[in-house]
Amino acid sequence: MRKRIPLFPLLLAGLVFSSVSAGAEQFIGRASVIDGDTIEIAGQRIRLNGIDAPESWQACRDAAGRPYRCGKDAAFALDEFLSKSRPIRCVGHGKDRYRRVVADCFRADGQSVNSWLVRQGWAIDWLRYSKGVFRGDQAIAQGARTGVWRGSFEIPCEARAARLKRRAAC
Repeated sequence: MRKRIPLFPLLLAGLVFSSVSAGAEQFIGRASVIDGDTIEIAGQRIRLNGIDAPESWQACRDAAGRPYRCGKDAAFALDEFLSKSRPIRCVGHGKDRYRRVVADCFRADGQSVNSWLVRQGWAIDWLRYSKGVFRGDQAIAQGARTGVWRGSFEIPCEARAARLKRRAAC
């Protein structure tokens, strides 16, 4: 007697963990927010491609000059945005030095997570990696004075370097 293996759980596992499509790794599932530009799907850390969000410890200043935790606010905004349309699909472009997958991510409704974060002012267009893909989104956020653009802030890459007492490589 041949043992039958149910296919549905195997197909589901393939969707949740990863698949290879035209050379790009894909991750599909419920995302947990690590910080404003990093999520996790099924145990895999994913760094959002081409953007840089304030660090969770980072403080910014609002229009009146009062400090606020912009990094924490960016993470909360991302979590709320992701919760409105699941699952999240990420298309990987390799790994960074921390072994996170660098990816473009999309909600189930097709909206780009990377683009949304920049357009809402919770991340900046990181030209070094994006080559200006999010320039228009950033102009919208700056014009609307939303997110970090509502006051003053230190570029996240520069804030990380200052905290580590290193030279910024932004």
